[in-house]
Amino acid sequence: MDKNLMIEKTKDFVKEKLYGEGSGHDWFHIERVYNLSKFIAEKENADLFIVEITSLLHDIDDWKFSNDTDTNTTTTENFLASISVPKNDINKIISIIKTMSFKGGVVDSTQNSIEGKVVQDSDRLDAIGAIGIARTFAYGGSKGRQIYDPSINPIEFTSLEQVKNAGNHTVNHFYEKLLKLKDLMNTNTAKEIAEKRHKFMENFLEEFYSEWNFPGK
Repeated sequence: MDKNLMIEKTKDFVKEKLYGEGSGHDWFHIERVYNLSKFIAEKENADLFIVEITSLLHDIDDWKFSNDTDTNTTTTENFLASISVPKNDINKIISIIKTMSFKGGVVDSTQNSIEGKVVQDSDRLDAIGAIGIARTFAYGGSKGRQIYDPSINPIEFTSLEQVKNAGNHTVNHFYEKLLKLKDLMNTNTAKEIAEKRHKFMENFLEEFYSEWNFPGK
């Protein structure tokens, strides 16, 4: 099968699975990551086919939506085989997906290929800035979390079970993950993009606390 047709079939598959998903991991998140990935891949001389198809599929088997703490990629692998992606390419794609997630910073999410670095950077860029703020509160709401509780401090996670089951509020997620991502970008292109988005989050939090504590103490 032609690679362009593989990409189009993958878009259709992912859109059907994730369109309308309410936690911020919907089709439009995938589309943004896909577009970022293509942009960065061209700057960083990565294999565009691997980058495109991985960016489209990276959330299909997301560990956050299962009862497991591991990333079971069976659905992704079966789909890739069904559209005749070569086995060597499937192995590359699955390797990237299995180490994509931040997972509270308690696992090694190091990407060893430039393609993995590009897709991971793109996913992390969509977790910060204005879009990242919106997604953070969408995810918190989907999990029934409070917006903010000043009595609950950010957590330094030590296990995946703790990450998944922590009774937490949404603002803490900025300190537990989002504000750390700028310094975890792999590529120079992503590092440049991250600077502005990181600053936007810092400004948002400053304004958030100003309004929360109005008129001050």
